Amino acid sequence: MTDAPIETSTEGAADPTARSDSRTDSRTDSSPLEAIGRRGSESVDGRLYGLIVLSTVFGIGHHVDHVVRGNHVGWPLIPEITPFTYTLAIYPFLAAGLYLTLTERAGAGYWAVLLGAIFALVTVTHFGPWATEPPGDVVGPYESALAGYAAFAWLLGLVGALLVATCYSVLRWRRVA
Repeated sequence: MTDAPIETSTEGAADPTARSDSRTDSRTDSSPLEAIGRRGSESVDGRLYGLIVLSTVFGIGHHVDHVVRGNHVGWPLIPEITPFTYTLAIYPFLAAGLYLTLTERAGAGYWAVLLGAIFALVTVTHFGPWATEPPGDVVGPYESALAGYAAFAWLLGLVGALLVATCYSVLRWRRVA
């Protein structure tokens, strides 16, 4: 047997103090945008899917309400491009988010950002000093006060669903991240 020297070079060797948790490695090397989708659909549970669906149903209903009452509408219903037109872009973001979540490329962080942005948009548009479509514009166009207040209650349901969905997605994001 020969007494060959033992190689002590650490080049290419694994660091014994390094953690094997790939989640830790991705956190240190990822951008904030990559962190939004970290851990994919693992962070999205049945409750969050339910809140996303509920918020989407309320959103569609609110857009239908705009059409029924005939105010604050825009293209594709009339030739003008209005804020209504831009809000229709929400649905492709929702569809893309569902696809990305189901394929494990987005998680609760995506939903926290998207739902939070929609919540802020709807709230600022309908309530407060900068409201461009205040509650009177929701209730007023209806001949029946009951129908007007039902439309307003639907709007409150939309805001409530978005608030709960946003808070829950932030909670899920923080728990998994």
